[in-house]
Amino acid sequence: MYKEKLPYSQSALILGIFSIVTACCCWGIIGIILGIIGLNNANKAIRIHNDDPHSFDGINNAQTGRTTAIIGIVVGVVSMLWHIYILTTGEYQVLFEEFNNMSDEY
Repeated sequence: MYKEKLPYSQSALILGIFSIVTACCCWGIIGIILGIIGLNNANKAIRIHNDDPHSFDGINNAQTGRTTAIIGIVVGVVSMLWHIYILTTGEYQVLFEEFNNMSDEY
């Protein structure tokens, strides 16, 4: 019997991967947003699969998407909190000066 591709599973995986990448380089905010959307899509896909498990193929993408979305959300929150800490304590200026000194050497 032919099994259909599980809806939302591929998008959950892609959004989960992008949430990890953007959580590391975009202050965490975009990673959190993509992670939440990816987690929502993964939950939809898992719910659809659980309703009729014999009709759909691709539950592994949904489960992996769910895992990567959760990792992206956690990394995004940690990154955002770290940036807030750096800005509020004044460490940002020190890091910026060190960066300028390093770039002047080259």
